[in-house]
Amino acid sequence: MLRFLPLAAGLILAGCASRVIPPSQPPVVQPRPQPQPPVVDRPLIPPPIVARPSAPSRPSAERALLPSVAARGSTRAADAGLRPGPTIANLNLSPEAAARGLETFRVSCAGTIRRNDRSGLTRPSDWTEACAAARGWPERDAIRFFTTHFESVEVGDGAAFATGYYEATINGCRTRQPGCEVPVYGRPPGMTKPYLTRGQIMDGALAGRGLEIAWAADAIDLFFMEIQGSGRMNLREGGVLRLGYAEQNGRGYVPIGRILRERGQLQPPITLQTIQDWMRRQPDGGAALMRENPSYVFFRELTGPGPIGSLGVPVTPRGSVAVDPTFITYGAPVLLFNMDNQNADGLWVAQDTGGAIRGANRFDTFWGAGEEAVRISGPLQARGRAFVLLPRGTLERLSGQR
Repeated sequence: MLRFLPLAAGLILAGCASRVIPPSQPPVVQPRPQPQPPVVDRPLIPPPIVARPSAPSRPSAERALLPSVAARGSTRAADAGLRPGPTIANLNLSPEAAARGLETFRVSCAGTIRRNDRSGLTRPSDWTEACAAARGWPERDAIRFFTTHFESVEVGDGAAFATGYYEATINGCRTRQPGCEVPVYGRPPGMTKPYLTRGQIMDGALAGRGLEIAWAADAIDLFFMEIQGSGRMNLREGGVLRLGYAEQNGRGYVPIGRILRERGQLQPPITLQTIQDWMRRQPDGGAALMRENPSYVFFRELTGPGPIGSLGVPVTPRGSVAVDPTFITYGAPVLLFNMDNQNADGLWVAQDTGGAIRGANRFDTFWGAGEEAVRISGPLQARGRAFVLLPRGTLERLSGQR
């Protein structure tokens, strides 16, 4: 998750995304004029009686930690409560957004119908009908697909906060050679958490164990790719090596941008570029500063399209969103509505998470790779409303469990 300030800077800055850290209480934002959906005063559905889900298995990346904007005292959606939203036909869904959402939803189905929902909202069988219909549904008629098979709900107060992330690109080599001497480590077998710190790994604690899957040309570039959780390596030998998140060492993330700000070594606006420039001006190339963040990410080589999200499927540029799976069901479409940054508006599908994407209605939108992805995702901070689309009948079933 980076931006201009890329998410990285924010992450870096605030332990969140690359941007200036928002205050603990979100400022009041005046949204651009836009028709509001006809939301009547509906009762909040109290938490249904469901088995408490198991703890999350692992984060897919270290991502921005920003204040949750809804249901701060809740631990999952079933605790936050649900409010019926407007009909999907009244949410101004564009044909383009609906078509992209349908395509992304199809990809999610294989994972959605086979895993338990940590949020307590759905059962795998709830998705069977929509997933079966999605397989042959024409994208030109995608709006009707969503109006036919889904109902909208708000989790907690529905007040959304969204950022963005992208697939980083760095340079490197398959084998160690002059100019490619920074190891990219795979997950150590049998590792338990907490594992070695970043400083210990930088000092060579893993050297000679055959864990290197590639060698980066630049330590700073690799450091920031860890924050994104995945990326592409342009190989000196030719070709591209895709690297995906494998594991994190279990150490807490310390945002280096915040360190620089608190020490007066950088002044706002602090961006990814200003942090990198500061690091490159240091005699040690920023190594001492990197050591102050003990968190370390291990990678694995990917094949096929795109980085793999936490749902186990490739994430889709402009279609996938990272969520807290204890509040938003993996595979569920999410409509971000009337956001104060128009780039965040539209239909997204929950396919990923992040080590610091926490709380109800906290979203991190995925923008793919390349300069445009960095340009859009970098400064993206948007507030508005979030409507989660669940299979029809979900609210009635949950109401019956009261």
